[in-house]
Amino acid sequence: MFTNEKGFTLIEMLVVLLIISVLLIITIPNIAQNNQMVRDKGCAALVKLAEAQVQAYYINEEEMPTLISDLETKGYITETTCPNGSTLSLSSDGKVTSAP
Repeated sequence: MFTNEKGFTLIEMLVVLLIISVLLIITIPNIAQNNQMVRDKGCAALVKLAEAQVQAYYINEEEMPTLISDLETKGYITETTCPNGSTLSLSSDGKVTSAP
């Protein structure tokens, strides 16, 4: 006499799983394609941060750093490697660049 109709039917569960699967099939390739772009933008941001830290080093130490490792050893930056694998380098005029 009492029927419990609070649960989902098998068909409803299959439809939900189908929808989730379609969404995953659409989004995963887009994430994989944009992964390199995200790493490159992360590297560009790290270069700008390092350039700002070169100026902070100059203000505090009253001289330009000679190597990028000077910034790292004195705690101005924590990394000299970009997310895309490039390493940071410092020119004599204080410009920071990244090279693979």
